Amino acid sequence: MPYTGSCHCGAVTFSVAADAPNDGMTCNCSHCSRKGFVLTFVPADQFTLESGADHLADYLFYKHAIRHQFCKTCGTEAFALGTSPNGDMRAINLRCVPSIDIDTLTITKVDGASF
Repeated sequence: MPYTGSCHCGAVTFSVAADAPNDGMTCNCSHCSRKGFVLTFVPADQFTLESGADHLADYLFYKHAIRHQFCKTCGTEAFALGTSPNGDMRAINLRCVPSIDIDTLTITKVDGASF
């Protein structure tokens, strides 16, 4: 069943044409840890930006491989654009998906600080 999410102010909304995940990933890199992300990754063709394209700005760091998209109004990063060995993907910040209870997810910890 598809799920939806948004930034804090609601200007940026998205949907994912997949079942809500039962697990998520946290990372201890300087970016993820400061923002408290809990992430899941989906193929780009399962992601639809429903509204707010004009409210988005990019943030790039390290190798500039991931386009971190944040709302220019509230500053929330609800998703990011990137690639994987399987093609284009979207990193979904599960904290921006109201229907997901973060406390029920199985969390995998990634040592991104060592990359």
